[in-house]
Amino acid sequence: MVSRKYFLQRQVWFFLLLGMALVVLAGCATAPYTGRKQVLMVSQEKEMSLGYQAFKQIKKQSRPSKDQALQERVRRVGERIAQAADRPDYQWEFIVFEDDKEANAFCLPGGKVGIYTGLFKYIKSDADLATVISHEVSHALARHAGERISQGTLAQLGGTALGIGLGALGVSPTAGRVAMQGYGLGTKLGVLLPYSRVQESEADRIGLILMAKAGYDPELALQFWERFATGKKDKAQIPQFLSTHPSDANRIRNMRAFLPEARQYYVAKQKPYPPADTPLWSAHRNQRKSQP
Repeated sequence: MVSRKYFLQRQVWFFLLLGMALVVLAGCATAPYTGRKQVLMVSQEKEMSLGYQAFKQIKKQSRPSKDQALQERVRRVGERIAQAADRPDYQWEFIVFEDDKEANAFCLPGGKVGIYTGLFKYIKSDADLATVISHEVSHALARHAGERISQGTLAQLGGTALGIGLGALGVSPTAGRVAMQGYGLGTKLGVLLPYSRVQESEADRIGLILMAKAGYDPELALQFWERFATGKKDKAQIPQFLSTHPSDANRIRNMRAFLPEARQYYVAKQKPYPPADTPLWSAHRNQRKSQP
């Protein structure tokens, strides 16, 4: 008769080998422009399908801004970034959502871009808008969502194997819980958060290239991120090792290092960007100030 310990050991090996097999089958992809090697266990088609589904839900739950001039400007700048991204298979869409408390933006797999009105207190020109959109689009181009799904799957498999292994060794429930908590914390701090910071830095680098290809001076991106960092100084800052993003100081320093590469792609396509007090932007700000 096969002992319970032997059976559990076989299960441990099964999950470990399954994880290794998934990595091998997934193979290595390469991020655009940076050449960073990636392990992706989900197809690009699946990523895009998930992105389209998520965007439908967001549009049901969030209210688009009624400022049509602002919507048109975001669409116009977004389409220039989309052209630079050169992904005709994406179903591009650019929408401003009404939420003054949310200073954020996103791009879901497949080219679904959303910007919340709370971010416009930092956006002073088309170049700022291009900075935001190109950064978010870069996450989609580099398939960062697929990477996070893959990393989560591997972490889950590792946790399952560890749990079975602890059972095979006869570890007490209390000690087992401590070990599992340690595994979860170690995975988060040692793998998932560092990878997230790598992805954010990569999106900064690719974003500078995209806005340069679209005809926006990439050096102006630093002004936006410095302004954005200054605006957050009244909020509590968490240590970088606990954050999904690099620290503001590291981010700005890295972007300065990325600029020479981005400048190689820059060719001005139009006259200087409209200043902050052009009619469309000033009308938008005045409209928001008059709202209760």
